[in-house]
Amino acid sequence: MDCLWLQIRAPFAAFRGFQAGVYRATAPIMPPSAALGLVLNLAGIEMRENTSGVTTLIRADVPCLKLAIGTVADTESEVCTLYQQLHSYPVGNSGKDGLKPRTKGAKYWITPARREFLVGLNMVLGIQADPQLLKQVEQGLRGELNGERYGLPFAGDNNFLFDRIDILGELPKAFWYVQMQPDDLPMRGSYRLTVGIDRADNSKTTSFLYAPISVPVTEPPPEAWTWTPKEPIAA
Repeated sequence: MDCLWLQIRAPFAAFRGFQAGVYRATAPIMPPSAALGLVLNLAGIEMRENTSGVTTLIRADVPCLKLAIGTVADTESEVCTLYQQLHSYPVGNSGKDGLKPRTKGAKYWITPARREFLVGLNMVLGIQADPQLLKQVEQGLRGELNGERYGLPFAGDNNFLFDRIDILGELPKAFWYVQMQPDDLPMRGSYRLTVGIDRADNSKTTSFLYAPISVPVTEPPPEAWTWTPKEPIAA
């Protein structure tokens, strides 16, 4: 397999896993599952299953990529939070008798929520894949693909867009995220990142525990490479 290196920058980003409640956390870096979606988007490859169901499913035959992810040294992203009021019409009779008459037809169920987001995302993404797919990524970044596109790439939240996505000829030093093993000692900054998403059955979504290396290097160590959405079966 050939390898392509991208430097990805965004002023704001948010990579949230499946979660509920008033506090919505973000991963400290783009997870492999999100990186897969970005790469396929740039290559013009549709990853959504063409179904009419309520849930948008992921195709079973999406290409399997081997990815390495790291934050550029001296520009590590900062996790910040903001408060937001969520206005909604609740299901059932919750608040209907006491709150609805007082709002004069406006939404009467207001829930405060706190959301995390990243400020100053500056990361490196290594992609090992079929040469034709990598060529399509390069063509997509140059605006040379003429096929159908399924949306604008965004930094984990459709309110956050990328500033730049550049092809690298020379790698900067980066804090590469390595997959931790059961016997590893605790590492600072460890976080569970999603690798393969199953929208039909969330119990089948795969994730692994990662942590950034303590000293930045240019080349990612072997433990930084991850197959996503899964390791292909050898022929």
